[in-house]
Amino acid sequence: MRLAPALSLLASALSLAAPRAQSDPGPDARRPLAFVGATILPVAGAPIEDGVLVVRDGRIEAIGPRAGTPVPADAVRHNLAGKVLIPGLVCTHSHVGAPAGADSSEPIQPECRVLDSLDVRDPGLRKARAGGLTTLNVMPGSGHLISGQTIYLKLRLGSTVDALCYRWPDGTPMGGLKMANGTNSMRRPPFPGTRGKSAALVRAIFARARAYVAAKERAAGDPEKLPPVDLRLEALAEALSGRRVVHFHTHRHDDILTAMRIADEFGLRIVLHHVSEAWKVADEIAARGVPCSLILVDSPGGKLETMDIDFHNGVELERRGARVAFHTDDGITDSRVFLRMGALAVRAGMSRDGALRALTLSGAEILDLADRIGSLEPGKDADFAVLSGDPFSVYTRVEQTWVEGRKVFDLADPQDRLFAEGGYGASDGQAWHLCCAGQGGGQ
Repeated sequence: MRLAPALSLLASALSLAAPRAQSDPGPDARRPLAFVGATILPVAGAPIEDGVLVVRDGRIEAIGPRAGTPVPADAVRHNLAGKVLIPGLVCTHSHVGAPAGADSSEPIQPECRVLDSLDVRDPGLRKARAGGLTTLNVMPGSGHLISGQTIYLKLRLGSTVDALCYRWPDGTPMGGLKMANGTNSMRRPPFPGTRGKSAALVRAIFARARAYVAAKERAAGDPEKLPPVDLRLEALAEALSGRRVVHFHTHRHDDILTAMRIADEFGLRIVLHHVSEAWKVADEIAARGVPCSLILVDSPGGKLETMDIDFHNGVELERRGARVAFHTDDGITDSRVFLRMGALAVRAGMSRDGALRALTLSGAEILDLADRIGSLEPGKDADFAVLSGDPFSVYTRVEQTWVEGRKVFDLADPQDRLFAEGGYGASDGQAWHLCCAGQGGGQ
């Protein structure tokens, strides 16, 4: 007699844990959508009170005040009176989906790809959607000088990494190259034991890559003259050409300067990540035009090299005209409260416009995706979040998240609300197994 209730409970638990598939959206999905009445913060322009956002075929067709912005007669209307609508949030540094790149065998492994290790069914992706995030740069760890290739994800509803990744025009998945310096990559041999040795190893491998590229150019396509394919040097060649952005984990001011020095020597496009002591070298960062991806934590600790982290990093960089984005480093900070990063920066003196840009458009620019995402403009992807109030208020909730004109998170949906608020089973990939469903057991 207990089997039916147990199976019912099993089905319910599994439905909560499993990712929602891309199902047939039905005939309404082919109609335009009109989101009416919200205060719209487009980032690329001034706030729009009582605004209208028109979406067609996954892209923004029109945006403006209700008076003067035509709504197609066949549009499906969404009344957002009293709400705030912002672009989908962009996290330039995340670890959701249990990504893994290099292993412990050596300190430099650029041939490793997060693409080959990422679990997009991980609950972390649903939590990210619950935080209003629509794009992630998913990274391998920072325990290596070069730990592998990152992947840029669009948080559509999908169950494979191929369905979620952004792609270059040639169809290959987009991503950067993860590098690090400082104490993370300083270990026992074969890893370096000093900062000087760390930099020397990086220079040596990039010198090899530069020679590899030169040899391929001299071969001019002749297979008899081409050097043997070297996967690690191929990855570094993409960084040397500028196709692949280098995402550089660094904290101390001297490490920041070393990262920029290496970038200058080899012509690399770099983004400085974390930069705990950016405030100490803000002039140097701004002078080189190097973007920064910051993390602001209100409970610092764990590493001596982060002891001088300061909430004023964003302020100091903004004042000097440097490009600033924020990231979660999830799970260092939770994707569900990413908006709080901007609020902490504003509290320290950063402008509200600059903080919102750091959560959206600046991240899109850093990932070479600003032509598609990061602001609400006609022609861009319809990626946005609906908030209950001011984006930097502690009382504000993310109520809905939309990607390419499709709702991927809804706080009113009990399944989504579980991932937004936590609770038993919210982080389990699969909450129940048939063998113990009738006994009250679980993972």
